[in-house]
Amino acid sequence: MIRFILLAIAFLAVIAISPFLINEKGYILIAMGNITIESTVVTALIMLVIGFIVLLLLLKLIRNGFKFSSLTWHKIIFANKRKALTEFHRGIAAYLLRDYPQAEQLMAKCAKASGLEKLAWLIAAAAANKQIENKNALSNSAHYLQLIAQSNNTNSKTLLETLLVTLDLLIQQGNYHKARKLLDENHKLIGHDSRLLALEVDLCIKEKRYQAAADYLPNARKKKEISPKRIYDWEHTVFKALFTEKIIKEDQQALHDYWRSLAKKTKQSDAVLLAYCQVLATNKLIEPISKLLLPRLKKEAEEHFVKHIRQLSISRADELIMQVQKHLHKEPNNAKWLSLLAHLAYASQQGSLAEKAFHRLFNLPEKHYDQLDVITYAKVKSQQGQYQQANELLLMLLAK
Repeated sequence: MIRFILLAIAFLAVIAISPFLINEKGYILIAMGNITIESTVVTALIMLVIGFIVLLLLLKLIRNGFKFSSLTWHKIIFANKRKALTEFHRGIAAYLLRDYPQAEQLMAKCAKASGLEKLAWLIAAAAANKQIENKNALSNSAHYLQLIAQSNNTNSKTLLETLLVTLDLLIQQGNYHKARKLLDENHKLIGHDSRLLALEVDLCIKEKRYQAAADYLPNARKKKEISPKRIYDWEHTVFKALFTEKIIKEDQQALHDYWRSLAKKTKQSDAVLLAYCQVLATNKLIEPISKLLLPRLKKEAEEHFVKHIRQLSISRADELIMQVQKHLHKEPNNAKWLSLLAHLAYASQQGSLAEKAFHRLFNLPEKHYDQLDVITYAKVKSQQGQYQQANELLLMLLAK
């Protein structure tokens, strides 16, 4: 730029001096209608050059000014978004810190301006749902979910996540009708996502559509993302309801026929077998229980399975007692089998055998008994007239 100015000055100097050197200034006449402009060649050239330089300076100033103004306008326009994103992050932090009222307020405030409206409304809905003490919590949560449904800002990457959270909140709120409608609209996705399949099973159970839930369980068992405990809980809840329904609405034979119709893999499930045995025990159908449980007890049964058998009221359990005693002959201090023997003996009204098994269990070097053992042992002592010892056992529960 400095070079350009120096050259311009030199050029102007040459133009200004040269006419004097040749003693001829030159003459220019411009006529436009009634307007005439007269000037010397030197003056015209000088004005032209000056005008050109002024034009360059103006262009430079305008360009720099535009850059400045665009940055300024950018800051002004996006100031609200930056503020909204700050509130969004504060809302996330509040939610993680379990400050749900603050999280709801921040998320609802920043939703539209942040550009993350669906996610913000989801968190606001979840935060509202956590506020049990707030009588307006459920209506607020439903309002945010309605805003999500009305939103046109659909991002395919977040569509499934939005659907999952929305369904979970609707089920928590007991709004099963809306949850079912939403699930049915996206039914094709169930086979592709284990989380959606899990919500389908949960919803079927809440709707008491137990057979529909049972139909989904074989597919659910194949999903590694779904925990074995969740599968166990589903199977136990679903099949216990189905077995109960069969014997109440139909008869004992219908119950047995339904059990036989189940797939072999289903009948081998601990949860399904225990559910069936519980329904049988409730309806005083004891004989089938022993036949079903005996093959399992001949093997090294899982501890959680054995613990559930203790809760069955099996009034005639001689075969099962003999099998448990065989295990104890090999392992006299096995707490799992001692506890089961004691409970089976108590249910079969064999008080002396129950008392001996409980005595051995409670005198093991380490504590292996639980609350059910203590309560049942107290009942055994009470039946034997040992009321003081029974009270001492029950006081053990109060001391915890």
